[in-house]
Amino acid sequence: MEKVFRNPDVLWREEDDPKAQAWEGLAKGEDVEDVGTSVLFADGTMLSLNVLGTEIWKRCDGRTVDEIVADLSGQFDVETAVLREDAVAFLAELAEKGFVRYEDR
Repeated sequence: MEKVFRNPDVLWREEDDPKAQAWEGLAKGEDVEDVGTSVLFADGTMLSLNVLGTEIWKRCDGRTVDEIVADLSGQFDVETAVLREDAVAFLAELAEKGFVRYEDR
């Protein structure tokens, strides 16, 4: 099964205030999709990630997509199948940009 790894050349940081705002909003059932909670930067490309993107990114440490989804399914009020679909699409975008890579291990 393929495992997902962050590109070690990507610089990233979490934004504390927006992260707190996003988690508070989630707890209240608010839509926080547009709240940027972290920033990735590599080769002149910068991405702002929302809270779900940030949590997926942080788990790209050799886990499989299924492991990432299982870990996050209790944190987000979304069906597991929808979460998996979103995670797969997001990781494909990151892989296309060279921010993550897949390896068989």
